[in-house]
Amino acid sequence: MEGLLEQLTVLAKEIRHANLIQLHRISVEQMERRMADPALADAVNILSGLTERERRQLIHVNAQYHGILLHHRVEAMTWNELMGHLRVLCRNPVFERYWELTRDHRRSLPRGSLESRVGSAVDVVVEGLREEPEEWWVVAYPEEPPSP
Repeated sequence: MEGLLEQLTVLAKEIRHANLIQLHRISVEQMERRMADPALADAVNILSGLTERERRQLIHVNAQYHGILLHHRVEAMTWNELMGHLRVLCRNPVFERYWELTRDHRRSLPRGSLESRVGSAVDVVVEGLREEPEEWWVVAYPEEPPSP
């Protein structure tokens, strides 16, 4: 009986991961539609004063960020691998702008959620890069905080 329960637990985790991947695919398809049709981008845009180029860049960097986060969610990368990838992404000026422009959104995330915890860690990385931009590979980030 214990073996069956363990198999069901593994199966439930795999189904959850498959669902997360499918949701990501849907999000990427929507992003691609917004990139192809500015009218669709206007329908979901909450950031004003951006040029078409800037908006397209921010849509793309958002997809990159969430793709990296998905890898961690489905346990395809550890916290340290996640932070390593994000540390590199944080060096990109478009990502830095995206991060600044979406600060209020991150403040609205439930405290303790994965996105909130990752957001706080990336804030530390971004601040470290401002202080030591030439030493980007040694910029510290917090250890994975415990889940709530």
